[in-house]
Amino acid sequence: MLAAVDWHILWQRIFHPDHVFVLALWRTIYISVCAQALGVLLGLIGALMRMSRFFPLRLLSGAYVLIFRGTPLIVQIFFVYFGANLLFGFTLIPRTVDFGLFQMDGAAFAGIVALGLNEGAYMREIIRAGIDAVDRGQMEAAKSLGMPYPMAMRRIVLPQATRFIIPPLGNEFNSMMKNSSLIFFIGVTELFGDAEIRYSTSFKPVEYFLAVAFWYLVLTTVWSLIQAQIERKLAVSERGDELSFRERVAAAWLPAAMRIRGTP
Repeated sequence: MLAAVDWHILWQRIFHPDHVFVLALWRTIYISVCAQALGVLLGLIGALMRMSRFFPLRLLSGAYVLIFRGTPLIVQIFFVYFGANLLFGFTLIPRTVDFGLFQMDGAAFAGIVALGLNEGAYMREIIRAGIDAVDRGQMEAAKSLGMPYPMAMRRIVLPQATRFIIPPLGNEFNSMMKNSSLIFFIGVTELFGDAEIRYSTSFKPVEYFLAVAFWYLVLTTVWSLIQAQIERKLAVSERGDELSFRERVAAAWLPAAMRIRGTP
């Protein structure tokens, strides 16, 4: 069985990737990053809507999570790419998206939107849990000092919630890089797509799919190291010389106060 493997192809795909493969790797990275950023933004909006006193906002947030967590991701990708324009009656997903400085293929844009929408439903729960983990007295004390709710949330609660959000966020991004392989089915040639195309012309599944598995492992391992470093820095900041709550409020109103702490 081992003799049937073309080790030269495997070696080339791992240690000497060609230009086409590098482009596919780059697409996987930037699509994953953009989709995750969109998911975090939608998750934050959804979490704030979930915590709102306005019932329709809470209802809309719940419906969003129900739909995107309750249906398969591949169905959502196909719907955004093939069905969104028909549903809304205008070109929501164009063939080419012009951002001024650069252009993006419509299929890649649709993939980012679909992955981001799906990720936002999961990030909503992560962000909501992170906010709930912060002592409610922090918000109440900030309000008692006259700080508006949006400012108190932005400068008091969310920074503290970050240390609860970062670990699951890192795990979600690992999943995002792997889930990005699904957008090959709408015509985006990313890592998996490049391997599938090479396999279809050579009929050597072991070499190409083993190589692409290696590169996915590289991406997730590198990100895991970055995530560990971020979590380590957050842990160090928690163990360091912490500010009192009053000092944090003062810093929220005037960030420069952080730099002059201890000045007589």
